[in-house]
Amino acid sequence: MMLPSRGSLLASPVKLVTAKTAQALDAEASSSWGLNPFALVEATGRACAAALLQSYPAFFQGPSLRMLVLAGSGNNGADAMVMLRALLLNGLEGASFQTVVLKRLPNEEERSPHAEALRSLSKLGVSILTWKDLKDPQQFFGQRDIIIDGIAGTGLTGPLRGTAAAMVQTVNALTNADYNYTQRPSQRPLVVSIDLPSGNFDCWEQPMLILKTDISLAIEPVKAALYNPPARPYGGTILPVEGIFPPALINTFEGEELLSWEKAQYRIPPIKPNAYKHQRGVVEIHAGSPGSTGAARIAAVGAQAAGAGLVRLIVDTSIYPILAASAGGVMVVPAGAEDSVVYTPGQETRFYPDALLLGPGWGKTPDRAMLFHRALVREWEGIPLILDAEAISLAKDGVFHGNAILTPHPGECAALAGVSIETVLAHPGPLLRKLAQEKQAVILFKGHVLFIACQDGRLGVVDGMVPVLATGGAGDLLAGFCAAIAARMKRNSCFDGYTCALAAAALLIETGRSIGNRFIDPVGLAEKAAAIAGAAWLSSLCDSA
Repeated sequence: MMLPSRGSLLASPVKLVTAKTAQALDAEASSSWGLNPFALVEATGRACAAALLQSYPAFFQGPSLRMLVLAGSGNNGADAMVMLRALLLNGLEGASFQTVVLKRLPNEEERSPHAEALRSLSKLGVSILTWKDLKDPQQFFGQRDIIIDGIAGTGLTGPLRGTAAAMVQTVNALTNADYNYTQRPSQRPLVVSIDLPSGNFDCWEQPMLILKTDISLAIEPVKAALYNPPARPYGGTILPVEGIFPPALINTFEGEELLSWEKAQYRIPPIKPNAYKHQRGVVEIHAGSPGSTGAARIAAVGAQAAGAGLVRLIVDTSIYPILAASAGGVMVVPAGAEDSVVYTPGQETRFYPDALLLGPGWGKTPDRAMLFHRALVREWEGIPLILDAEAISLAKDGVFHGNAILTPHPGECAALAGVSIETVLAHPGPLLRKLAQEKQAVILFKGHVLFIACQDGRLGVVDGMVPVLATGGAGDLLAGFCAAIAARMKRNSCFDGYTCALAAAALLIETGRSIGNRFIDPVGLAEKAAAIAGAAWLSSLCDSA
């Protein structure tokens, strides 16, 4: 029997689902797997407590920790109360625990996860209050060290109202100050949400009310609404909580992919120890214009950093001397030279490209359209084509052949789709899927959350929230990553634009996170990316997914 490779095991993504899918999964767990609501609430609360204790032990050090649960009337509130009970039973010395419920306390006959959780907390001596008992909620909340948000969960179908809205508004009034993760709360409480920040749901849009949380304990399968771009900043640090639903049950439901570099790297073939430069892939880049030479250089060093064996940069003659003078290992060729375009059919040479990249800092001179159409012919013949920046505008009326990757930011995506930027950002997933199908290309949507939509319907997400990447040149670097990975996949006869774009996006985010809290030139980012990609793909011990 052949065992699965290490890569295939580690490359499995986290699944993102809608709230509707999550509710269907709950129902299936109860009807077919023997996991009734009481069992699920107990498992969820305990798993959330364990995840928080393991990931952030410093939160629970020191005397007199004051913890508060805000519990809605549904199972999300019950999850939060079981989590509080698990923390209490963990033996937090000198800690005080309180619970505030939305409306009323249950009667003696009521049997539900919510009622049972309240009874157990009461028996353990936890102070239980209703919202109406609070004379000054903001002062009361502000005196806590940690607030656990169980106000509203996946059952929410519209904006928060009434007491739930008042609770969220009270907490938000306290969270204007930044929280210091290296020490216990001082100026304000740490806010921890179970599953989703209260107020977030599948159809959430600005300016609907939503809780601003520090940590989201995201129950797997993770809810896609957490990564909706306008809602994402409210979710804080997203910590997946596993071990509640059996993987076999989760896998019966469809969802998007959430991938990090830790998993995405194993989807790309490593470089064999006996490889030579052409086996690593030949990348040809058409980029740069007067005033935008930096974009061309960054794209080229990005391709080198992601492992390309040969990088040829074709540039206008007016900027050729500038780029050639600092080319390093990049082959800079002036446009119009005899060997500036070497992909004439039937005349394959040692510089015949495995992937083409058009657009970084390219400008909009008349010859760009001609080059675009020549590249489109090669894309039809199977050569991966990556379009960035100005080259994306040339694709507005074009249809590809399954071998293209477009890398638009929100403005470029809006122009490509013929909609407003606000429409693109509100719920990008369905729009990007439709656009990918229309274009027969992969769309790598750039932003603080990155989305990768494939013409076959696959949709992937790479979490961002890395402000060091909010700099001119980061997109050019990403395009270079895409080109290098595409070239190597093409050389290995395994090119898949979706997988290529996912790995490139994950590499960019991992690189940004490795920088820490300092500003850096994108060329410096490329150096960091080279170390990360090399560690993943140059080791002879690697195996492919």
